[in-house]
Amino acid sequence: MPFNELGLSEKVLAAVDAAGYKEPTPIQTQSIPHVLERRDVIGIAQTGTGKTASFVLPMLSLLERGRARARMPRTLILEPTRELAAQVEENFVRYGTKHNLTVALLIGGVSFADQERKLDRGADVLIATPGRLLDHFERGKLLLTGVEILVIDEADRMLDMGFIPDIERICKLVPFTRQTLFFSATMPPEIQKLTGQFLQNPVSVEVAKRSSTADTVAQRLVSSPQNPKDKRAILRRELRDAGENANAIVFCNRKRDVATIHRSLQRHGFNVGALHGDLDQRERMATLAAFRAGTIAILVASDVAARGLDIPAVSHVVNFDVPTHPEDYVHRIGRTGRAGRSGAAVTITTPADTKYLARIEEMLGKPIPRAEIEEEPTDSAAAPEERKAQKPPRRRKGAKAKETEAAVEAAEADVESSEATARSPRRQDEKPRDEKPRGDKSRDEKPREAGRRRGRRDHDREPDEQVVGFGEHVPPFLLRPVRRPLT
Repeated sequence: MPFNELGLSEKVLAAVDAAGYKEPTPIQTQSIPHVLERRDVIGIAQTGTGKTASFVLPMLSLLERGRARARMPRTLILEPTRELAAQVEENFVRYGTKHNLTVALLIGGVSFADQERKLDRGADVLIATPGRLLDHFERGKLLLTGVEILVIDEADRMLDMGFIPDIERICKLVPFTRQTLFFSATMPPEIQKLTGQFLQNPVSVEVAKRSSTADTVAQRLVSSPQNPKDKRAILRRELRDAGENANAIVFCNRKRDVATIHRSLQRHGFNVGALHGDLDQRERMATLAAFRAGTIAILVASDVAARGLDIPAVSHVVNFDVPTHPEDYVHRIGRTGRAGRSGAAVTITTPADTKYLARIEEMLGKPIPRAEIEEEPTDSAAAPEERKAQKPPRRRKGAKAKETEAAVEAAEADVESSEATARSPRRQDEKPRDEKPRGDKSRDEKPREAGRRRGRRDHDREPDEQVVGFGEHVPPFLLRPVRRPLT
């Protein structure tokens, strides 16, 4: 079915044709007519199947009539991450070339003042992350009573990031008569409960099995020892085997691992960039733009890049760490094999990942093919000759160092000789010392009395002698005459 049979406006069709798209994807074919009918929609499809255009294109057609008022947006799109929000804004700019619509982007890492100026002018489309949206609302800079369409994109990611309480609050702030659209690749039970609470008689559009992967992605597992150096060596081998013209995303579970792998690949001559949540927003956007443009061939990222990022030319995805949540595996490998292209996904596993791997295969309903690799020497298993060659040469010792070492050796010799003398057996003609058994209480010394002072004058005093005041010692300040005040 071509785009002109979906009911889109002429302006939208012209923009789609200018973008080079001829036929809609299955999720677009089934969801766009329902959105144009003002129905609530739940869209479930694999990543890379065009879910973003499924709500952007009909929204542009519906917004051709009407005008936004200051601080009262007409539509609201919620995204879990800044990158996804910026990507949706790019879609509105691409397909809205024939429209005179105002798009406002509310994300963290950007000045509040710039965002407030856009809101004051009036926004037809408001794209925001939940936290920054509520910040503007609590400041009194935003009113949600004029929202006609509410879009919650990547709802399962919202659940993972703890945004569900914010989503519930936002849904209560927008009008009850709004149109609500849910789009995601997976639909956990918690999200199903949320849709039943805030959607009115929704139309469910499911074009693929839930939590499934695209058939265009070749998946395989590579076993690795637990040693991190061995894992990094396997990662470098996989990236080299991908070819010079390949580009890849390497996913890690933790931010500090992203920095470690980034530095390791740089030292080995790879053209690599890093992306995680602790980076500045401008740096994150610049890194993504460089990766899209091909300036960076390898992107080491956390799960901030696993959801919804549209980078069509990604040829390989490498899971350096097995994701702890099975749904994250679907989203990660969905960065490759997009829009009908072929891709490859490699997951490096260790013995500690057995539990997580079993959950992923249970969700997919099939095992992931295993690939055996040949052993190769790593930094931890280098040959003895190589380790010997890597040692720095010993520096020649100077005269002072030799004198110091000689003195130390002489002192050690004296200590050893004294210890040997002490350990030597007693001679026959040597007289034994007067020794008493340890348990004998009959010592010549007088027992110490309980409560006896342990001062330096105790040896001059008899045991029965009582001490009055300071004893024989009087401090000088007590010998000074006392001056009486004049009356």
